[in-house]
Amino acid sequence: KSYVFAIVFAEYILRWLPINTHEWEKFLSPQELEIFANKNNLISDETVGMKYNLLSKDWYLSNDASVNYISTFLKN
Repeated sequence: KSYVFAIVFAEYILRWLPINTHEWEKFLSPQELEIFANKNNLISDETVGMKYNLLSKDWYLSNDASVNYISTFLKN
């Protein structure tokens, strides 16, 4: 899902970003980011998904963090 929306749609179809901006192999899921953060003395505070509405051209917060998300962490 993240490959299709973040790379195929954003780069190739909608042309919002230059082609090859993203490298899908380097994408981190929220779970992978949390593991990395925990190993570096950080505690997950919150992860919130972000979605884009093509009609209104606005970003909004969502429970779906499968493509775009924001995470905050606290120092342990």
